[in-house]
Amino acid sequence: MRIATAALVFSLPLLAGSSLAAELPIFDAHVHYSHDAWDNLPPKDAIAILRKAGVKRALVSSSGDEGTQRLVAEAPDLVVPSLRPYRSRSDVGTWVRDDTVVAFLEDRLARQRYAAIGEFHLYGADADLPVPRRMVALAKQHGLVLHAHSDADAIERLYRQYPEARILWAHSGFDRPDAVLAMLKKHRNLWCDLAFRSDQGAGGKVPAEWRAAFAEFPDRFMVGTDTYTPERWHYIVEHANWSRAWLADLPPPLAERIAYRNADALFAGWNPARSQ
Repeated sequence: MRIATAALVFSLPLLAGSSLAAELPIFDAHVHYSHDAWDNLPPKDAIAILRKAGVKRALVSSSGDEGTQRLVAEAPDLVVPSLRPYRSRSDVGTWVRDDTVVAFLEDRLARQRYAAIGEFHLYGADADLPVPRRMVALAKQHGLVLHAHSDADAIERLYRQYPEARILWAHSGFDRPDAVLAMLKKHRNLWCDLAFRSDQGAGGKVPAEWRAAFAEFPDRFMVGTDTYTPERWHYIVEHANWSRAWLADLPPPLAERIAYRNADALFAGWNPARSQ
C-alpha cells in the first residue's frame, strides 16, 4: 500500500514555481506562547502573525497554560490547545520528579478542554517515573495526543505504558532519518513534527533520505516552528515561507499532507465549538 502511494505521489508534477506552493496553508504543530511572551506580544498581535504566515491552525502550548488560553479566547478557530506539565520554564528539568505537577495537570483538565498534552521533555528511564506515568494515564483517560520531546528510548517506554497512544514526536527526536523511519515502521500511531530540523529542506531541496521517509510514510510528518522563546514568534512568517520553499520540492499531494493535512487528520477530533 505504501509503495503504491509513493508511486502515485512521485508520478505527479512538482510544486516548484507554482502559485500553489506560495499559497500552501500551514498547520504549525509546534507553537508556544508562554508567560514571558504576552507582555510584549499581546494575543491579538500573536494571532495576527499566525494569520500573516498563512497558518490555518496551530498546536499551541504554554508554560503555565494561561498563554494558551489567551490565544484560544482570541482565535478558537485557529488554536488547537495542548497542556504542558509546566507552570514556568523552571519546571522543564524538574517536572518528572515533582508530585505537584500531577495536581496541576488534573486541575487544568478539570477546567479546560485540550487536544494534547505537551510539549514535554522526557528521556529514557525517566518515562517510567510516577509523575510521567500519571500524565500518560491522564492522556489515556481524556483521549489526548502526547507531544513528546524525547529520545527513542522514552518513546518506546511510553508505548509500553499505553500501546494505543497517539504520540507526536517533537523534532522527530532529532534523530537520523533512517532511525526515524525505523520508529515509524514499528509504531503505527507515531507522528513526527519537523520543528528545528533544517536537514530535511536545506536550500529548498529535500535530501534523498528524507524524501524516501516522506514517501514511505506520507501521512506521518508535519511542520512546526517551535517558538520556545518570545523572539521566535518573529520568525513564524519566515519559517512558514521556508517550509513552503522545501515543500515545493515535493509532489503536490505529499507537500499538502506535510503542510497541513496530516495534522488536520491527527487533530480531527478537536472541535473548537465544544471548548467554549
